[in-house]
Amino acid sequence: RDPAMRQYMFWNRENSRQQGKYFDLLEMSPESIVREARIMSLSTTDDEANQALHNGPLPPGATLTAIGTSVDDFDPKSNPNVLFVSPSCPHSAEVLPQVLEAFPSIQWVHCRSAGIDFVESDKLAHITEHINPNLIVTNAKGQFSSSLAEYALFACSYFAKDIPRLMRQQKERKWEKYDVEELRGKTLGIVGYGDIGRACAKLGTQYGMRIVALRRHPFLSRDDPFCNKVYDRSAESLQKLMGESDYIVCSAPSTVETRGMVNAAAFESVKKNAVFINLGRGPVVDEEALVKALKEEGNLKGAALDVFTQEPLPQDNELWDLDNILISPHNMDQTTTFMHEATEFFIHENLPRFLCQQELLNPVDPTLGY
Repeated sequence: RDPAMRQYMFWNRENSRQQGKYFDLLEMSPESIVREARIMSLSTTDDEANQALHNGPLPPGATLTAIGTSVDDFDPKSNPNVLFVSPSCPHSAEVLPQVLEAFPSIQWVHCRSAGIDFVESDKLAHITEHINPNLIVTNAKGQFSSSLAEYALFACSYFAKDIPRLMRQQKERKWEKYDVEELRGKTLGIVGYGDIGRACAKLGTQYGMRIVALRRHPFLSRDDPFCNKVYDRSAESLQKLMGESDYIVCSAPSTVETRGMVNAAAFESVKKNAVFINLGRGPVVDEEALVKALKEEGNLKGAALDVFTQEPLPQDNELWDLDNILISPHNMDQTTTFMHEATEFFIHENLPRFLCQQELLNPVDPTLGY
């Protein structure tokens, strides 16, 4: 598929309708159904976020055939054509290929998360490349971007206003003024300029920040009103971005190509007293190189991390001991409704599109991981 067309195929909660036009079409004209949807849910039965799917109602023409966490939970005669995959399914990276092999009738797999690293495997890539190249895979991209953008700009302000010092002074009942920094006029570098990265850029421009970005296809952002400069994803480009950015947001997905991408060479190129923020995936960053950069005076001022190579972050991990770091337990997109909304996107937007045989939103290339 032409990468230039990808920008028009994604859903975003800020500027997309809660119920898609095809959902409305099916309510008004059930005869618009072109094909049925026989859905299997690869999920635990007690996953509350899936209740809209598990308990219905579903659009006309759609039927939930079974819920399970292993291939043995599903009837071989059910002839499903849609598979909904939830992060609540244990060992889903192993189970998903087994289900696809057992049910070759499946035409579409939807993952209820923005990242698909929890289902990635060589076997899945082999199936989608060689056995069933017409299989469509989609995700919940666009569901979590706004809350993560808010976190990113909060993290920028956390260091710009020296909130740790403020909290210490409050605890000590000390009235002592100090200079703070503005975000206005500073450069925000974004590594991985997808939906989350663009949401950060959009919010950053409201603060008066200059935006530089790095993405696999830079031409997709050549007319982006929120981006001042776009680099390709080469190591040289990453080092340039690190060297000119006051704040760096890493929102890249974890793929074979991106794992370890922000490495020692990248941190050695970083602008003096820059702040590094990771809200994409932990394995994208070389954590040893990050720790070294945080310890060296005149290198990184600080880091805000919502994701880590190993989660939960082990108690003996050195990151806990650093004073210039803000740690959150991979929950900065975890609103009370965020996963429920991800399921509703499947039901109200993509499922009606499938029933009407229209192009699905949020396509994912399983071999690339996004």
